Amino acid sequence: MHFLRPLLRNPSLKWILAVAMLAIATPRLAEAEALLVVEADTGKVLQADNATMPWYPASVTKMMTAYVTLKAVKEGRISLDTLVTVSPVAASQSPSKMGFRPGTQVTVDNALKMMMVKSANDMAVVLAEGVGGSIDGFSAMMNQTAQKLGMTQTSYVNPNGLPADGQITSARDLAILARAIIRDMPEYEYFMHIPSIRFGRRITQNFNKLIGRYPGADGFKTGFICASGYNLVASATRDGKRLIAVVLGSSSGRMRAIRAAQLLDRGFANNGLGWLRPSLGTVDNLVPIDATPPNLREEMCGGKHKRPASDEDEDTVASSSGPSFGEGAATFFAAGMQASMPKPSELMAQAPAASEPVVVYTGPTKTGAALIAAVAADSEKLQPAKRAKHTRVAAKKPDAKPDAAADTKGDAKKGDTKSESKPAAAKPVRHTHAKPDTAAAKSADKPAAAKPAATKPADKPAATAKPASAKPKAAAKPKTEAKPAG
Repeated sequence: MHFLRPLLRNPSLKWILAVAMLAIATPRLAEAEALLVVEADTGKVLQADNATMPWYPASVTKMMTAYVTLKAVKEGRISLDTLVTVSPVAASQSPSKMGFRPGTQVTVDNALKMMMVKSANDMAVVLAEGVGGSIDGFSAMMNQTAQKLGMTQTSYVNPNGLPADGQITSARDLAILARAIIRDMPEYEYFMHIPSIRFGRRITQNFNKLIGRYPGADGFKTGFICASGYNLVASATRDGKRLIAVVLGSSSGRMRAIRAAQLLDRGFANNGLGWLRPSLGTVDNLVPIDATPPNLREEMCGGKHKRPASDEDEDTVASSSGPSFGEGAATFFAAGMQASMPKPSELMAQAPAASEPVVVYTGPTKTGAALIAAVAADSEKLQPAKRAKHTRVAAKKPDAKPDAAADTKGDAKKGDTKSESKPAAAKPVRHTHAKPDTAAAKSADKPAAAKPAATKPADKPAATAKPASAKPKAAAKPKTEAKPAG
C-alpha cells in the first residue's frame, strides 16, 4: 500500500482512487430492492440495480392518476375548480384516506393535493370516477397513457395502488413517468412537492420525507403495500441539474428516504467523474426482465411485523446495523465535494423545514371570508369528541353519539390525527352505551313507583312531580354501585 501514498497527495488522483475504492467497498444491496438514478433532462442512467424487475407499485400509482387528471385539465376537459363527488366506492377505500362521507364534494384541485400529500386512496378514486367515469374507465386511460410514454412493463387496475394482481410497474417505468411529468406538466408540477396540507385544524406532512429535509428535493411520491415494501420516486435539483431516484422494496418509510438521498448524493457527486463509469445508456433503453414481481409480504408484514397496509409509516422498523449503502464508502467519496452536507440518515432524522401548510377544504372553490368559513366548518367536523363531552350529562339523542364515535374511529385510522382521535376512541363510546341503560332503568323504575301518581291528574301536580323526580336522583347513587355489575 506504500505506493498509494504519492497518489493520495495529488488531489485529482485522490478522487480517481476514491472511485475505484468505492466500487470495491460498496456492499451489494439486498436482492429485495430495486434502485435507479437518472438525469431528468437527458434520461441518462447513473445507476441501476434491479431497475427492470417487475414490481408492485403501491401508491406511486398516484403519479399516473395525477398525470392523467392534469392532462384532462390541460386539454380543457375539466378544470381545477371542477367539483367531483365522493361515491360509496370511494368512501369504502382502505386507509390512508381523508374519510369523507358519500356525497361530499371537493374540487379537482383539493382532491389532487390530498391525494399527493396524504396519499389519500379515497381521493384517487374520486378523481378516477370524475375524469374516467369509473375505476375501470380511468384504469384504461392510465394504461393507454403508459403505453404512449413507453412504460412497457406497467399495467394498472386501479388509481390508488391498493393490492391487485394486475397492478405492476418497474423502477425503469416510474423514472420514465417522472420525466414525463417534468416535461409535460411544468405548470402543475407543484402538486408533486407540497410540504404539507391543512384540513380544518389537522395538518398532514408529506409522506415523502425528502420534502423539506433534503436540499433541493422537488418530487414525487411514496407508496407501500405489504407485497411491495416501501417505495419512493424522488427528485432533487442542485446547481441547475435535476436527478430522479427510484427506490422500491425498502424496509421502512425512513429507510426508503435515506436510500433515495444516498442515490441522489452519489448522482450529484459523480457529476464530473462520469467518464470513469461504463455507460448505462438511457432509461428508455434499459432491457426489461421477464419475471414475476417479488412478493415481500412475509418480510414486511409477516411474523412480528404488525403493519397496517398503509403508506402512513410510523418509522418503527427504520433500523440498520452499521453504515448501509452509501453511508460509508459513498459518503467518504462525496465528503470532499460536500463537506458541509449532513449524512442522509441525519437529514431524515431532522424535522422538516418550516412551511405554511396548503389549506384544503370540501365544497366549491372559495377565497377570502368564504374560505375562512369553510375551514372553520371543516374544523367543526373534526371535533365530534369535544361536543360529546359537553352533552353526555343530558342523555338525550342516544343515536347521535354512536355516529360521532364512528366518525372519530375513521379518523383514528388515518394516522395523522392522534391528538384528536384518542378522546373519541375512548370516552364517548362508554357513555353512549351507559346512558341509554341508566335512562332505561329510570323509566323502568318510574312506572312502578312514581308514574301512576304523577300521570293521574293533569292539573299541575308540579309539586308532587318534583319529589318524584327527586327520589330517582337519590336512587341514582345506587346506580353507580350497579355499574360494576354491568
